[in-house]
Amino acid sequence: MIAIQALRAYNLFYFSLLSVFISFLPVYLSYRAVSPSDIGLLVGIGSFIGILSQPFWGMISDRRKTIKKVILLTLGLSLLVGFVLFQSSELWLLFLLVGGMYFFMLPTDPLTESLNYRVAEQYGIHFGSVRTFGAIGFASASLIIGFTVDQIGMDRLYWVFAVYGVLTYLMCLVIPDAPVSSKRLSAADLRRFLTYPATLRFFLLILLAAIPHRTNDSFLGVYVQSLGGSTGLIGLAWFVAATSEIAFFALLPRFLRTGREIKMIALASAIYVIRYALCAVVSDPMLVIAIQLMHGITFVTFYTASIQYLYRIIPEEWKATGQTVLAVIFFGISGIIGSFAGGWVFQEWGGAALYLMMAGIALLAFLYSILMWKREEREAETLAGEA
Repeated sequence: MIAIQALRAYNLFYFSLLSVFISFLPVYLSYRAVSPSDIGLLVGIGSFIGILSQPFWGMISDRRKTIKKVILLTLGLSLLVGFVLFQSSELWLLFLLVGGMYFFMLPTDPLTESLNYRVAEQYGIHFGSVRTFGAIGFASASLIIGFTVDQIGMDRLYWVFAVYGVLTYLMCLVIPDAPVSSKRLSAADLRRFLTYPATLRFFLLILLAAIPHRTNDSFLGVYVQSLGGSTGLIGLAWFVAATSEIAFFALLPRFLRTGREIKMIALASAIYVIRYALCAVVSDPMLVIAIQLMHGITFVTFYTASIQYLYRIIPEEWKATGQTVLAVIFFGISGIIGSFAGGWVFQEWGGAALYLMMAGIALLAFLYSILMWKREEREAETLAGEA
């Protein structure tokens, strides 16, 4: 299956490129003397732009009935903007370029996930067998980039971004496009989907769990630095987190069954609470790095179960758009809240207080997921009784 091998290679390089943006953008901004509150403002504004751009590109993908061609466009523009971003230092220009990256780069992620899921379905393989290579890319790149930047300097990060970017684009040229639905798109279907009570409850759960997750994305590197860690250790933290994904992408198909998604989300939310609480109480950057081993079971379980649940309830012709709505909440709205609030809390009270706040929000997500779990059980019993 050459098409699957090409898709796996694309995932390897794409998520390597994404690690430069997600893992090292806040560190680069800190290097350019941007304060934690301004970092939060930059990422928050970027996330707001992402809220607008992700549905836009998702709708284009659905209407044009192609994912690959849209990725080629957004990825190519991301490479141009990012190459300039990682050479810039003026705050006004950073605001402009970070906004550009969120407009083009952020929508590429849900489109890639949708491509992975649908091609995997077409070839009869599990989504995780493709997405694992993304985790490998993110992990290896995080480690390589962290220690490389220690040697060449943060001011040359743009060359690292360019190398991974070119490799990603070349692989994108040879991947297969996703199979598309022949059904006509209907705005009424989407409105019904977005206003259906079960969907609204599900999206609220996603938001609660995603706020601390996205806050961690924005401030993990800054927190490690505040504890005395080097850029190399920041890369090691992301390497440990991403490496833990690999094992869980391989193991999850054995446990994640249709109809059990909310249970798995509840489990992930509980472990999120423990993870962030532990980060709040330690003061050694190496211990923070070790705690990132929990990232695999939290993120992989939560996100994969969320995608599976979404694809179970969404109309076929809106799958790419539905994936985008999920990404808007997970990476957009939650990113705005987490970045703005996280930057302010970090600057006023420090990183430990921030992680304690994140544990509290994750606890709310856990409690709410339990309520959804029990509600689903009652509904299933009611349906069984009627039958």
